[in-house]
Amino acid sequence: MNIQIKQITNLEDINIKNEPFTIWGKMIPSPKNGHWNYQIEKFKQSSMTCFPDEDYQYDKNTIYLAAYDKNKCIGLAILLKGMFKYLYLDDLKVSSAYRGQGIGSKLIAECMKNAKGEGMQGIYTIAQDNNLSACLFYLKNGFEIGGFNNRDYRGTAQEEKADIYFYKDC
Repeated sequence: MNIQIKQITNLEDINIKNEPFTIWGKMIPSPKNGHWNYQIEKFKQSSMTCFPDEDYQYDKNTIYLAAYDKNKCIGLAILLKGMFKYLYLDDLKVSSAYRGQGIGSKLIAECMKNAKGEGMQGIYTIAQDNNLSACLFYLKNGFEIGGFNNRDYRGTAQEEKADIYFYKDC
């Protein structure tokens, strides 16, 4: 398989569909002496979920990176430029048939090249604490936990969830 990572030129590719993933546990971060530790709570029963599809509109202040298998878009990373010295990884997804093959890691590596090229400190992203596969993926790819927010979902149907902030420096 010859996967290529490049900036998107075909605007249809910025809206590849989200696909289901397994919820099988929860990451529980805790600060200690200025660093974050974490514990893992495995659920007795796993479940499947899927994020709603987005309707991204092309924006010149956004960096759209994609993974291609020949001409087929099979992965996507969207980086937003903000007022901080980190690019925000707003979305990262890989088609289910291609997961577990290192494509997400290749997208992260290309994100880091873009951050460095933009003169940024690095990139950061947010994952829900119950999306344990995503949390562990970010740690495996050199991110560090940089924060925790258990308030964003209050008053919503997702009230039991919290956000974990992950940072990776260039």
